[in-house]
Amino acid sequence: MYDTRGARSSARARASAAVLGAALLLAGCSSSDGDKAADTGARITQQPKAADPFWVNPDGTAARRLAAYEKAGKKTEATQIRKIAEQPVGEWIGPENPEREARGFTEAAEKSDRTALLVLYDIPHRDCGQYSQGGAADGNAYRAWIDGVARGIGDRPATVVLEPDAVLHLVDGCTPDEFREERYDLLKGAVAKLKSLKNTKVYLDAGNAGWGHPDQIFQPLQQAGIDQADGFAVNVSNFYSTEDSIAYGKQLSAKVGGKHFVVDTSRNGNGPYTEGDPAQKWCNPPGRALGETPTTKTADPLVDAYLWVKRPGESDGTCKGGPKAGQWWASYALALATNSK
Repeated sequence: MYDTRGARSSARARASAAVLGAALLLAGCSSSDGDKAADTGARITQQPKAADPFWVNPDGTAARRLAAYEKAGKKTEATQIRKIAEQPVGEWIGPENPEREARGFTEAAEKSDRTALLVLYDIPHRDCGQYSQGGAADGNAYRAWIDGVARGIGDRPATVVLEPDAVLHLVDGCTPDEFREERYDLLKGAVAKLKSLKNTKVYLDAGNAGWGHPDQIFQPLQQAGIDQADGFAVNVSNFYSTEDSIAYGKQLSAKVGGKHFVVDTSRNGNGPYTEGDPAQKWCNPPGRALGETPTTKTADPLVDAYLWVKRPGESDGTCKGGPKAGQWWASYALALATNSK
């Protein structure tokens, strides 16, 4: 067993029409490279495009929390949460309205002259019954869901992290044998569908530096369609250092045709937690910190970007006193920000 079962709730997409409408309105009132967005009270701007081309949602959860702290005069808390609110984070597309959500996020990003960062996490039999169990009802439902996402993205720029843990849970055997071939087919089909779009990049999830060796996963990645993808993602929702993540990614890249990769740096500022139950190290570990802010200016040419795929401040699950997976946990968010440099 490996410690990469970070809970990833599809509820993070903030799917309601009201939220998407607000995001579109805010994005429509902002322009590139630092102009102020319309105000939630938090005064969120886009990051300089040359280094960070990904869209900052000015109406995201952290931005709303920031506005609430500022309204309440809680300057210390506001200063810390601003570290999260001003960075682009992954928008996790929910199960109910994938086309509407994908369209809303990509249209908002396009209006700000930025690229939407989307996370797709709806594979059937997801998370092996852990905190983020669920997913599409069956293969046909998943294909329909992917089709909806693709229609929503259209020709607008998007970077997609595809199905955290889906390949790893084929490697570790927790995906039942009768669903293995279907999962490979679904992943390969999803890559092909998304790559048929004009301006979409796709990165298949490929684990982290602490779960095992690249020899264990490179052939499953090939079966899942890595050849058609732009590359793979490492350290999603985990805490391994950027240095270790790059080393792991480079070893894996050499086995899959030199594919590029992205690194989730959202919470790896202090590296992995090394105490307590080894099987629970991934779940809301204390003492962690925000990592490098999202950027395409990385330490290695094989690394296309550092991304905040996991949304800092949202719980991994009901462990160590945390709320349900994907729910905002104010004290944890403040600790991540306070511990960061």
